[in-house]
Amino acid sequence: MAVSQTSCEPMFINGEWTEGSSGKRIPVYDPSTEEVIAEIPDASAADVDAAVSAARHAFDEGKLTGLEFWEKFLREAGLNSSPGTVNEVNHLDAQMWTTQNPVMLDWQLKLKQSGILTAILSNMGDNVLANMKREFDWLPRFDVLVWSFQLRMAKPDPAIYHHVLNELGTRPEETLFLDDKLENIEGARRLGIRGFQFSTVDQLRQDLISSGMDAWLPLPE
Repeated sequence: MAVSQTSCEPMFINGEWTEGSSGKRIPVYDPSTEEVIAEIPDASAADVDAAVSAARHAFDEGKLTGLEFWEKFLREAGLNSSPGTVNEVNHLDAQMWTTQNPVMLDWQLKLKQSGILTAILSNMGDNVLANMKREFDWLPRFDVLVWSFQLRMAKPDPAIYHHVLNELGTRPEETLFLDDKLENIEGARRLGIRGFQFSTVDQLRQDLISSGMDAWLPLPE
């Protein structure tokens, strides 16, 4: 008996249907007849990264708690989603994102001692913040602390930058924003905020010097 070939829906990533970056499809065979009965998109590494990034962004926006995010992720991936496993993965995830840069922390202290306001604007979920509060005693040194999940919005949404400016009481043109993601820097720049993409302390030092900001900002050492 012949089986007509059908095609499945494309991949659903970040609220949109997409054929995938490769444009290729993988045939699905009927094990009893060895005939092609469907095709599925051939997801590339870039497609997987995009899907994970979109899911993580929803987590950062507070639409899911850490436990809810990982329970859903493990269950839909067909992996062990028992409460014990979910708790463990949630804890490991929080630890992975809870890092610190001693040189940058020293720089923040110098800025504060120079009378310059400092803030943290971070895309994160509840599990990461809970771990940071346990591990870091320097958080209160910052004048403003903004965590995306609490506001139900995340970078590069313009509203979250406006929120930080309001909390600091500063104008965009007198505010410097650092972030490791270019899309977040570009979002800030569109509002008139000065921004540098952070990669290393040496690069930041060069950016500050080349922009002339070293005339009024102490440099990280």
